Amino acid sequence: MKNKLPIGILGATGMVGQRYIQLLENHPWFEVAWLAASDRSSGKPYGEAAKWRLDTPLPERIARMTVSPAETAGAPKIIFASIDAAYARELEPLFAAAGCAVVSNSSAFRMAPNVPLVLPEVNADHLHLIEEQSWRKESGGYLVTNSNCTVMGPVLALKPIADRFGIEQIFATSMQAVSGAGYPGVASMDIFDNVVPYIPNEEEKMEEEMLKLLGTLELNPAGHVVKPLQARMSASCNRVPVIDGHTVSVSIKLGKPAMREEILDAWVEFRPLAGQDLPTAPDQPVQWAPQPDRPQPRLDRNRGNGMAVTVGRLRPCGVLDWKFTVLSHNTIRGAAGATILNAELLASLGKLS
Repeated sequence: MKNKLPIGILGATGMVGQRYIQLLENHPWFEVAWLAASDRSSGKPYGEAAKWRLDTPLPERIARMTVSPAETAGAPKIIFASIDAAYARELEPLFAAAGCAVVSNSSAFRMAPNVPLVLPEVNADHLHLIEEQSWRKESGGYLVTNSNCTVMGPVLALKPIADRFGIEQIFATSMQAVSGAGYPGVASMDIFDNVVPYIPNEEEKMEEEMLKLLGTLELNPAGHVVKPLQARMSASCNRVPVIDGHTVSVSIKLGKPAMREEILDAWVEFRPLAGQDLPTAPDQPVQWAPQPDRPQPRLDRNRGNGMAVTVGRLRPCGVLDWKFTVLSHNTIRGAAGATILNAELLASLGKLS
């Protein structure tokens, strides 16, 4: 790309907003041109408004930028959004109506029928839904979302299995890092020496979003619609004292029998974006860890620059067919990196020009 595309960050001072800034610092296609946050931050230099929490320095150029109010006036035409759902329901449609491509990490519109919930390696064809959004027809703007951070790892691991063997039942138990709760997250007295077996709305999101992501885009008389994967799904979600990296134990019942080696081959051969040269895409999105005690967050969360998921412990399940463990970096693959990858896919399709 000869000239970098200017992008804006809605929710720039939050943890995912900071990840956007970190991951975009040397991005070959995109350049941060606009930062927006709440009223208490607008008008201040970003370095003053945000408490930088990441392990790389805040870029000086970004630190000097003035935080804008969360309004469409002056915003670039590409918006990366990560704001609370209540605010997203109000603000994201305003930006889409103003002609912006809103690439969102927020949960507000993930299950809306005409909004694509996309993981590029899994369901890139669902992006067709943007062409049927009223914003697209009226102003050229549109809204695309990525999924909940806990969902991405299991979905990437399940996609090649579903394509080859079909999936009829899924049972998943998550062990989720505290960074998934944002900053300051879970109070230290609640999470140290503890496991919290409840995260509000997380189980519902996991069950709904997983089946939509693994669903198929179909045409009916009213237009295109996503038909969710016809599988039974049950999720249990827990918060654990890990900083970054969501671990999920998954059990599945297949549509047809598969040998262990066939499932391993499905993972190894899963390269759906090969040749597309998307800068953030990992060469191998699903990576197998053969050690009996892997994956582990400290050892495996940064595979593929945090964009690959790691699977391990594949073994027969005494209730269903097979079970395994999957790990993903929740603030990179599960949030900011996923938004950036969606934007890269949109750019490659000519939908950001």
